[in-house]
Amino acid sequence: MKIESIRLKNFKAFRNAEISELPKMCVFVGANGTGKTTLFNVFSFLKDSLTDNVHVALTKQGGGRGFQEVRSRGADGPIEIELKFREKGDSPLVTYSLSINEENGRPIVEREVLQYRRGSKGQPWKFLDFSRGKGRAVTNEPDKVTDGSALQREEHELKSPDILALKGLAQFEKFPASKALGDLLENWHVSDFHIQQARPERESGYAEHLSREGENLAHVTEYLYRRHPDIFKTIIEKLKQRVPGITGVDSKVTEEGRVLLRFQDGAFQDPFLARHVSDGTIKMFAYLVLLHDPKPHPLLCVEEPENQLYPRLLAELAEEFRDYARKGGQVFISTHSPDFLNACELEEVFWLQKADGYTIIKRASEDQQIKAYMEDGDKLGHLWRQGFFGGADPL
Repeated sequence: MKIESIRLKNFKAFRNAEISELPKMCVFVGANGTGKTTLFNVFSFLKDSLTDNVHVALTKQGGGRGFQEVRSRGADGPIEIELKFREKGDSPLVTYSLSINEENGRPIVEREVLQYRRGSKGQPWKFLDFSRGKGRAVTNEPDKVTDGSALQREEHELKSPDILALKGLAQFEKFPASKALGDLLENWHVSDFHIQQARPERESGYAEHLSREGENLAHVTEYLYRRHPDIFKTIIEKLKQRVPGITGVDSKVTEEGRVLLRFQDGAFQDPFLARHVSDGTIKMFAYLVLLHDPKPHPLLCVEEPENQLYPRLLAELAEEFRDYARKGGQVFISTHSPDFLNACELEEVFWLQKADGYTIIKRASEDQQIKAYMEDGDKLGHLWRQGFFGGADPL
């Protein structure tokens, strides 16, 4: 699945913002406070809305204050989120739009629509259309319908107006677009790796995917070593190329049921425990584990991957992210590093800028001056450092 565009209205710093024609790898730069993390939070908000309800999601995003805190300051009207995506490269364009308002102090789903566009002409087919807990949903399988008049719709009423109708349709295989969007929201992943979380010994356990802060790195290492030895071998070979002296990594379960992450330096007979290894070594190993996941996340969001890494390694890391996207997982990255940005392509980069108190999103490839410099052989990180990304100072 690939997200084609995102439109936000009245969502925190985004009073009215849209980004379209999104590539498989998107890199966002901007000064502190411009909304890079908020952009990622759109997906955590949608996931919480799908898993629980809109009320719970707003409470989490608003620090307990809910709708009034999440809606852009000084704004009127509903919070609006719109995603356009394709289940596969040749699939119809699908639009999911969500409008959230408040009534008698309680948030409600003002409008929720899921629609397909079968071609470049004609009206899109609405497969889900709900407002304030009531609406209609298509009941026959959309892939087998060639004429919009053949769609069979049923009226339904949800038990509460703050519940997403998508929550029901996403459970059924016969609604591929609903299921694809539900899978994305349930399985998207944000990585904000913390070195100190990965160092301590942990209780023995099981994990297939690296967690947000990486505290289960030893568990995932053991899983890959035992279940996916070819992938694990690839990870170790790449780590050896990038970190001088490292010849291997493993995990060991002690008699007390603790799991240890160990790094082998070729100059020594005994391995080093994670707590004695450099920050950069652990960080690079963790990213290789994340990016060689046997089952990539449909959307991976990574915050400031450059932290604790030697600048020379960032170009290779950028290529690892790009390769992950090629394998099927779309990647969103926020960065403050000109060195990382130097390894990015023009079409991949967006920058966030505050204007009249709200955030606007600009595309690097649409700036003619940046584009001209890139055609002459310059690099994006150098241009960013020189001030060509207005309002997005990297320092």
